[in-house]
Amino acid sequence: VRSSDQAFDDMPDMKIEGEMLELAEHIIGTKKGCFDASTFDDRYELAVAELVKAKIEGRSLPKKKAPVASKPSDLLAALRESAGVGAKKVAPKRSAANANRGTSRTAAGKAARSKPAQSPTRRAS
Repeated sequence: VRSSDQAFDDMPDMKIEGEMLELAEHIIGTKKGCFDASTFDDRYELAVAELVKAKIEGRSLPKKKAPVASKPSDLLAALRESAGVGAKKVAPKRSAANANRGTSRTAAGKAARSKPAQSPTRRAS
């Protein structure tokens, strides 16, 4: 087991300021308290016990649910929302896959429409 000094040696020293610091303090303030194990429901343990029981009884095991695909979210906005701190309205950004979609075709189409086709010039011989 390493000491905490060794564990954090590789981490760079960072100064957290402003909104990030306030948000972190708010989250810590709302989450701190005593842990009461009697109020904790271990759903993983219950699910494993149900699987073992089904296997012993010869029942078919439940099928895995397909994961629901979700859009990547802004971590800071999600933290603000979960902490109940008013989030600033941010214009939606284009996803990385669609960042340049349409720009090259549109620009090329405009350029082609704006300039009339020129016939090649011939030199007199």
